[in-house]
Amino acid sequence: MSATGSDTACGFVAVLGAPNAGKSTLVNRLVGSKVSIVTHKVQTTRTRVRGVAISGRTQIVLVDTPGIFAPRRRLDRAMVAAAWEGAAEADAVLVVVDAPRLAVKDGGGKSGEDTQRIIAGLRESGTKAVLVLNKIDAMPREELLAVTEKLFDEEVFTDTFMISSEQGDGVEDLMAHLVTRMPKGPWLYPEDQAADITSRLLAAEVTREKLFLRLHQELPYASTVETESWRVLKDGSIRIEQIIFVERDSQKAIVLGKRGHTVKEIGEAARKDMAEMFGAKVHLFLHVKVRENWGDDPARYRGMGLEFPKG
Repeated sequence: MSATGSDTACGFVAVLGAPNAGKSTLVNRLVGSKVSIVTHKVQTTRTRVRGVAISGRTQIVLVDTPGIFAPRRRLDRAMVAAAWEGAAEADAVLVVVDAPRLAVKDGGGKSGEDTQRIIAGLRESGTKAVLVLNKIDAMPREELLAVTEKLFDEEVFTDTFMISSEQGDGVEDLMAHLVTRMPKGPWLYPEDQAADITSRLLAAEVTREKLFLRLHQELPYASTVETESWRVLKDGSIRIEQIIFVERDSQKAIVLGKRGHTVKEIGEAARKDMAEMFGAKVHLFLHVKVRENWGDDPARYRGMGLEFPKG
């Protein structure tokens, strides 16, 4: 398909939301393949991951942003700044809300507070957004309508879509709306490219996802994965070496597990996903190292595509 004709369109959509609202699942669903990691541990998306979705003659670049929350540490501040930068650069902004959480009596607790923080930021910047109520299959209709009315009264939303990103319900209607919002112009990416994240970084994100899924209650948030080497072998397979960085020896023991069993399971799960993503056999080698206070190292931020906050 030609992507340079006068009838093509292409634009950016920023996907905002509180941590664990379902942003990454929605981006993966719209793109049609996995480009952003999904775990039940909050704030797992650290960088702005751009997924590329195509509908007819329109290419939509979806910017899956880190969840917006009250930042406490330097890394938190960098992630929130990246989220707002994604919104400022976009042709359209989606605010994904975990609808069942906001239906509870306390207004959704921390998730509700984070959502209000996003609304306040949109109002302050004069930015209008599309409200996406997610996980609607997990709540009664009357509660859903009450949440919808409450949020729409904030006067920062132009449209509302009710979806289940996990099941795919309502996602086609949302996609059709986004197509109407994209400006005319040539495509920015080849038709077969699903994301503009580098393969090295994507591979690191995959391993980080498996790390969190395996150890979500035992492993502290302050851990990261870096791809140290990437080499295509003569037979077309890929040899990848990665380092899992933790902050203490006790965390290293948790990741390794008894006789290295845990890190082996993490590696096997990550290898399987990578082989499917990259269309080749993958030889994955994981190493676990202790690096105290890695969250204060500017080089680590550059590796994740984040600006290093000063102070």
